[in-house]
Amino acid sequence: MPADPTPVYALAPLRVSLVGGGTDFPHWYLDHGGAVLSATIDHVVRVTAAPRADREVRVRSLDLGELVQYHLDEGPQYDGVMDLAKAAIDRMCLDVGLDVDIESEAPPGSGLGGSSALVTAVVAALACLDDRALTPEEVAAMSYAIEREDLGIAGGWQDQYAAAFGGFNLIEFDRSGVRVSPVAVGADGLEELRKHLLLCYTGTVRRNVGLIDRQIEMFEAGREDTLLGMKQLREMAYAMRDAVEVGDMARLGAMLRDAFEAKKRMNPHIAEHTPIEAMLAAASDAGATGGKICGAGGGGYLLIATPPEARASVRAALESLGGQFAPFEVDPDGVRARQGDRRWTPSRP
Repeated sequence: MPADPTPVYALAPLRVSLVGGGTDFPHWYLDHGGAVLSATIDHVVRVTAAPRADREVRVRSLDLGELVQYHLDEGPQYDGVMDLAKAAIDRMCLDVGLDVDIESEAPPGSGLGGSSALVTAVVAALACLDDRALTPEEVAAMSYAIEREDLGIAGGWQDQYAAAFGGFNLIEFDRSGVRVSPVAVGADGLEELRKHLLLCYTGTVRRNVGLIDRQIEMFEAGREDTLLGMKQLREMAYAMRDAVEVGDMARLGAMLRDAFEAKKRMNPHIAEHTPIEAMLAAASDAGATGGKICGAGGGGYLLIATPPEARASVRAALESLGGQFAPFEVDPDGVRARQGDRRWTPSRP
């Protein structure tokens, strides 16, 4: 058992991906390079981990009402219930029973990187419990391995890096590795972004609709529009970074609109059987300058750009279609944990 039996409290931020999602997949960036503009927000996944005197593991989702229990010597069964947490516990290899409670401020499949934030928070909690030092890159790589390799969940790298590093970043991917570059925007610029952006839940979430697998299939088949869309998304990550840094809010709205069109070019199925396009059209009619989905598609959250004077009308238009709004701020901090008075964060060697 760890020397200190005090419970650990960890949290990892959710994120808003402004542009570039899909170019962070190895099948694309290894040959073409990828780039994502991403900001972590003050919506989080919380994890509490407490060591037990026996070798039982109990994992509970406070928001989903799910509970799993198994013995360390038998290992977990991956059956679709709390698999992310079970795989993270297994990979961290703590030789001690645990009680783990998990609570997320966004539903699964909402497009805010919640799955990776959950994994990253569990990794941080157990690293803190074990007094194990990890760099942000190590946290991100371990979280990626848990999701993509251990569980075989299709996806890219951006969410793990966003949760591990925190803040507003341009994240670049290529054969040489991953680079995280903070966006040069100060407090005044962040306040302008807050005034001009709305985060709207569509009322539905993505549920095993295979969008990522279909995107990969279209890429591997050489579908021209898929390749063109991915190239545009990568290039737009740099252009949108520049617009944010100079505070060009009007340009940002138009670029969010273009990003959504490029995302549809990459994968034409992202809005099928959802209210996404109707809601974006209603927002535009009410005065919004642009908007896009926040994740792979199939539902979840929309990021809407609107002049401050049109916020009320845009909100009313989307609420009439079932939209629900979530106030947010950019969170400059990545995953962190504490055990009593001791604080744990990923650290540079």
